[in-house]
Amino acid sequence: MREFTVRPEIMDFAPYVPGLTIEQIQAQYGLTSVIKLASNENPLGTSPLVMKAIERNAARAFRYPENHTPRLTEAVAETAGVPVECVLVGNGSDEIIDMLFRMKCVPGKSNVVFYEHSFAMYGMCAKLCGLEYRVVARGEDCALPLDALAEAADENTALVVVTSPDNPTGLAAGVEDLSVLAGVLPKDCLLVVDEAYIEFAWPPESYSPVQAFDKFENLVCLRTFSKAYGLAGMRIGYGIMPASLAAMLRNARIPFTVNLLAEEAGLAALEDETFFNETLSVVMRGREYFTNELTRLGCKVWPSQSNFVMFRPPMDAKTLFQTLLERGIIVRHLGNFGLADCIRANVGTDKENKLFIQAVGDILNG
Repeated sequence: MREFTVRPEIMDFAPYVPGLTIEQIQAQYGLTSVIKLASNENPLGTSPLVMKAIERNAARAFRYPENHTPRLTEAVAETAGVPVECVLVGNGSDEIIDMLFRMKCVPGKSNVVFYEHSFAMYGMCAKLCGLEYRVVARGEDCALPLDALAEAADENTALVVVTSPDNPTGLAAGVEDLSVLAGVLPKDCLLVVDEAYIEFAWPPESYSPVQAFDKFENLVCLRTFSKAYGLAGMRIGYGIMPASLAAMLRNARIPFTVNLLAEEAGLAALEDETFFNETLSVVMRGREYFTNELTRLGCKVWPSQSNFVMFRPPMDAKTLFQTLLERGIIVRHLGNFGLADCIRANVGTDKENKLFIQAVGDILNG
């Protein structure tokens, strides 16, 4: 068979490793009931208004969507309180990340800076684009190293990326600290704040620089509908950025990246305040429960501003992960993040949370 060459960066490319699915575990262990607390999905599922919107528009699926998703862009801008020309909606926030790396950075010249044990997408995009990527060590107890990020940047740094709230720790950077970081970066460098979990941070005005977006000149904030809005399967995200940058990315992107049903789902999700508020209530209640109960069981638990907690159990983390898996409870062992002694578990329903804590307790005390 004929073989074809590809770019050298692709030869040893490490693919993204997603969380295990319920169906995979059911098939592997012969289970009928499985609890998934591994992928940070919405514990309440999908909004009823979203389901109705999808059903109502299903017959239109043969039509192309309107390019650049203008109706959802306007709704997002109104919700976030920013000018509409500063919003770019994409096929998940991953698309916006990819566009920033491909369109802002110059291969062989630019570098990007982010910290260790963070979202794999940053390193993947940098490698795919042929960029130098500088990985900065975290602070003590996995603290976000904002000062070190600034020190690692130079005149060729195109992007400095901060995930806040952070995945997998749940830690968040304060607005004042992010403002200081933005102010000391090189002139042509963007501060990219990935806010996939920002809806769960409390109080939000203490953590999101979007609250004062007009005070920044070099800020890009990334957000998603996958978590708080329960639309992970629809793949909708957006970026809030300087209007001139948004215009250039919009002009250069491929067409129709957000599908017609996804736009309708996003619009309906923004309207359903009842579902959104109930999601926040369930997550914050469950997050406190996890923190208290896992600590009681002897685990080291990081303070979280997200819809999950990261913890270090008083036994081998991979063994605990595997034992939970065999019992039909999927959590995320953090070996792929470089934190092999830790586990991340997202908040589920109240019933799922209690079953998870009971299982952890049985295993640790068994």
